[in-house]
Amino acid sequence: MSQTVFCRKYQQELEALPFPPLPGKKGQEIQASVSKQAWEEWQALQTRLINEKHLNMLDPASREYLMEQMERFLDNRETDQAEGYVPRGE
Repeated sequence: MSQTVFCRKYQQELEALPFPPLPGKKGQEIQASVSKQAWEEWQALQTRLINEKHLNMLDPASREYLMEQMERFLDNRETDQAEGYVPRGE
């Protein structure tokens, strides 16, 4: 049976991440408070933001922007969206 975590995004017990998704203290905090489902959804949004906004991940400002968007997403606050993105089936 997989471990569960009380997900801060969905406010319920869900499957936990198997390992910290980021290095250091931040990764440990995420593993302890974010479900696998929420993290996978964030990764999809992150990929769209990087691609559509042409972010350079070597640029500290781009990394800071993504970290801010990640916190907003995981806290159920409004996030930027990729312009022109249309979900499948729409």
